[in-house]
Amino acid sequence: MTQSQPQAPVLQVSGHCPTCDQDVEFIANNAWFRDHFLCSRCGSIPRERALMAVIDAFFPQWRQAVIHESSPGNRGASVRLRQECTRYIPSQYFPNVETGDSVDGIRCENLEALSFADDSIDLHVTQDVLEHLFSPSQAFCEIARTLKPGGMHICTVPIVNKDRPSVVRARVDKGEVVHVLPAEYHGNPVGDGRSLVTVDWGYDIGRHIFDACGLYTQMVKMDDLSQGIRAEYIEVLVTVKPVETASFQPIP
Repeated sequence: MTQSQPQAPVLQVSGHCPTCDQDVEFIANNAWFRDHFLCSRCGSIPRERALMAVIDAFFPQWRQAVIHESSPGNRGASVRLRQECTRYIPSQYFPNVETGDSVDGIRCENLEALSFADDSIDLHVTQDVLEHLFSPSQAFCEIARTLKPGGMHICTVPIVNKDRPSVVRARVDKGEVVHVLPAEYHGNPVGDGRSLVTVDWGYDIGRHIFDACGLYTQMVKMDDLSQGIRAEYIEVLVTVKPVETASFQPIP
């Protein structure tokens, strides 16, 4: 009886990881690279590395900035931002906690009703959060309100509707969740570990952001094996608040 040989990785390349800033091996033992193409040192996945690469390119002064990250993870870009930015503010939404209060050093914030003052944040960061909001337009307005002139919102969100407009999957009516499409959940670092998907976003997300708050958004799609960036649904959005903004009234 012969002993089976270890299965070779689906993909393995050498490169430099944007999230731990080290020369590493990127290894995937599963063809679904989005969740399984890992950094050998920090365990980050492609969308986290794409986010950090875009932050480095578009907002290189991030170490000296006031950064708010909603729902940070325990690896990848979240770890690097927390370690190297002295004014990094992590937040989660805790339903029974007053907004602005802290739980174990994590600030309680609702993206749809932020407690931050106007023009107070240099950089908002969200990683796969926007598809879980019941009122994303309100969140876009709050992010725009609290950004300093010249500030940015840099985020990942899965663009699952490649050839169709964005679709609402769930909404709230009189305090009750109404499922327009069958319920779908992603992982959640707090609560019961599940987060309901409320929107299947399409490439029209930039228009949704503009209609809500008047800010323009650039979408960055990367494929760079030297940084371990190759997978599905790893687009990075960069929304910029101009240094001088004209009066804007959202479209009803």
